[in-house]
Order: sequence, then structure tokens, then C-alpha cells
Amino acid sequence: MGSPAVSPGADDTRPVTIRPARATDSPRLAELCGQLWYPTSVEQVEQRLEQIQTDEQHCVYVAELSSGAVVGWVYVYLIPSLLHDPQAEIGGLIVSEGYRGQRIGEWLLKEAERWSGEHGCHAVSVHSNVIRKDAHRFYERLGYRAVKTQLALRHDLESQE
Repeated sequence: MGSPAVSPGADDTRPVTIRPARATDSPRLAELCGQLWYPTSVEQVEQRLEQIQTDEQHCVYVAELSSGAVVGWVYVYLIPSLLHDPQAEIGGLIVSEGYRGQRIGEWLLKEAERWSGEHGCHAVSVHSNVIRKDAHRFYERLGYRAVKTQLALRHDLESQE
């Protein structure tokens, strides 16, 4: 599921290491999901991460401080399509509230883009709720641009117990 960790090099002053997520990161990933307004349990994150890690078309990277604390994550996956060449989508990106504005989100996004390129993608897309203006500015600053406005519809399936 992904490549080796990205850590500071001779010309890089990153305060974090970007590495693939591990099962032991699940409690912190769940906590960060709540900061992204998607509350979830540690057990749910463990199950989802285990499934993601068995699928080469999905990857989760974390930003880890030298202390070992995880302060952010990005989830990226491939979108096969009949309509266009393969592309990737950012399924979520979060940096802990106390660490925003320190380029950690940028480094996570760049790692997701690198992974996407390695998997034959020529584009990476992201959906962002219309109320998240700060997120829109973040992505636009990094070269993302709005390509369409659409309505998101969902049909909840009944439990098949």
C-alpha cells in the first residue's frame, strides 16, 4: 500500500515524516476524522484501514512528528473510468488544528500526488464542501482549480441483515 516514508533530506526542513499509515495509527486517525466533521470510532477506522491496505488502488499517508505524534493524514484512491483516463481522488485530508498553516497539508497532498503519478494518473481531484472556504483557498494555492459545480445525491441502502 504505498511507498517508503518521505522524510527530511539535506535540503528539506520538514518538521514531519510522511509515511504510509499503520494499524497502530487508528486511534489518532479516528480522532482526526472528528476534526474533519466525520465522527467515527477507532474500530471503524481499524476495519476501513485494514481494507484499504489490502487494495493497491487506495493509500493513506500520515504526517508524523519526531515525537511519534501523528498530526495529519491524507487518503487517496484511483478512479478507473470509461469516461476518462485514470485519475486519483483525494478522499480526505486533515491536519490537526494546532498544526495547520505549517505546510503539513501541502506535504501530505504532494505525497498523494506522487503516489497518483506512480499509478498512471494524469490528474488528481478533490471534492470540498461549499462551506469550507479555507480548504478551497488551500487547494487553489497549490494549483487545483474548480472544474464543475454539481449536486451530490445519495440513496441510503437498507441493511441486508
